[in-house]
Amino acid sequence: MALVVLASVSCGTQHQTATPATATTVPVDATTAPAATPSPTPTPSASPTGPPPFSAKVTRISRDRLPYSWRPGCPVGYRDLRLVSLTYWGFDDKPHTGELVVRSSVTDDIVTVFRKLYGWRWPIKQMKLVDAYKGSDFDSIDADNTSAFNCRPATGSSNWSNHAYGIAIDVNPRENPYVTSDGHTEHQNAKKFTKRPTKGKGVINPGDKVVKAFAQVGWEWGGYWAGTKDFQHFSKGGG
Repeated sequence: MALVVLASVSCGTQHQTATPATATTVPVDATTAPAATPSPTPTPSASPTGPPPFSAKVTRISRDRLPYSWRPGCPVGYRDLRLVSLTYWGFDDKPHTGELVVRSSVTDDIVTVFRKLYGWRWPIKQMKLVDAYKGSDFDSIDADNTSAFNCRPATGSSNWSNHAYGIAIDVNPRENPYVTSDGHTEHQNAKKFTKRPTKGKGVINPGDKVVKAFAQVGWEWGGYWAGTKDFQHFSKGGG
C-alpha cells in the first residue's frame, strides 16, 4: 500500500484570503493506483470594498493662494483664515477632495458638518476656492461651485457679506439658487430649482438633515429668510 497526499489549493486577488491547504491520507494499491488528481480550485468570493474614510486637514493659507478673494482693507486678515482640505461625495457617486477657506474660529464647525455629509453620501458638485473663478461670485455660482470665503459685499448691499468675514458658505449654488421675492434668479441654469420643496441631487429643503447639521453648530440657512431666499447660503449666526 502507498500513501498519496491530496491538497486543496486556493487562489485569489490581494483582497481575498487564501484557504489553508488540508492534507488527507488515502490508502491505495501502488501497482494499480491512478495518478492523483488535484482537487478543483475553489472560486473565492469578492470582498466588498468601501469608500475611503472622511478626512479633513486644516492649515494656514498663504497670501498667494488668495490672489482675487482677499485684498488689503478686507474685514478679516488673511492670517486669520484657514484652508480646509476635506473629502466630499461627488455627483458622480465617488469621493473627492475639495478646498474651502474659512475663518480660523469656524474650522471645527465646517469639519463637523462635512463629516456628516460625507457619511450620508450627500452629493456636492465641486469644491474649489473662489479664486479659481478670479473671485467672481457669479462665475463660481454658475459653475455650481461650493465655496466659502470671498471678500465682497452682500448681494444688493454696500455692507460686507459674511463671506468676507470667512463665516459663510454657499453649497451647490445651482441646485440651491438665490431667489428674489418675485421668484427670479440671475442664473439661467438654476431656474428649475427656484421653488421649495423640490427634488434633485444636492438640493437643500426646509427642515432636511443638511439644514439641521448646520443648525447644530450654530449656522443659519438663507432658505429661511423672509422675502428673498438664498437656498445655497449658510452662515455662522445668520446674515
